[in-house]
Amino acid sequence: MCSVDQPAVVAFRELIAGGSTARAVKQEVASGSLRVLRRGVYARVGACAAVAGAGAHGGALACVSAAAHLGLWVLEHEESVHVWVRAHGRSYPHLDCHCTPHWDDGTSADAFGMPSVPRILRQILLCRGLEEFFVTLESARRKSVIDAAGLTWLRQAVGPAARDAIDFSRDDADSGLESLFRWRLRPHGLSVRTQVRVTSVGRVDFIIGDLLIVEVDGVPNHDDESHRHKDLVRDANAAAWGYVTLRFDYPLVVHDWETVEMAVLAYIDRGLHVAR
Repeated sequence: MCSVDQPAVVAFRELIAGGSTARAVKQEVASGSLRVLRRGVYARVGACAAVAGAGAHGGALACVSAAAHLGLWVLEHEESVHVWVRAHGRSYPHLDCHCTPHWDDGTSADAFGMPSVPRILRQILLCRGLEEFFVTLESARRKSVIDAAGLTWLRQAVGPAARDAIDFSRDDADSGLESLFRWRLRPHGLSVRTQVRVTSVGRVDFIIGDLLIVEVDGVPNHDDESHRHKDLVRDANAAAWGYVTLRFDYPLVVHDWETVEMAVLAYIDRGLHVAR
């Protein structure tokens, strides 16, 4: 995420309205404190590439690009920059342009200000679908960047399927990977508890039924030898208390869900999730 005290991208008219002059703007460009993105639009020092690219294209970050910029979990990072050009804006293709424009209503305080978090979530829903909407929604709820009023607006701005996803969402999902696991397992109607503390083990990601522990390990974690050893100790302690453990990593959950699903259902079919 860029970090600047003033808007990272600014229009000439905003600079003039703020008390600057055409001469002062020219001097700032010459000194390098402002960078020309296109005629009448400038990036300040500190503006990150995605924000500057969106400004050059005619708007602000939108959809998954805006969510990632805010530190929210998105399913896949991509080369394309999603740009909010408002309802009646104009796109300006530029050098190395990989932009996906979003035309929808709404306003922001600055000419190149990002949409609100509820509007970003609606953009993700319309652009990327229900699953990606859900996992980013849970991330937004976990980080407390969407409040009750925002959820109310969002419910009114989406259809029945998305409203159902909002009702199913929680504010304590530890990662987007956990949100994705719950969402994809939902059609099976299983009893799934999240972030449960188990004696001699600690907190586990999921318990299905009584005894089936499922851990989903994100990309940055559990790769080195020390983490691997700790995971083995946890699994052994869980087994001593009668639990069975399934452990999946990011590529399995995201890209090979069929294997994950078959493994979980196989354990359930054998009754390994039920206390006897």
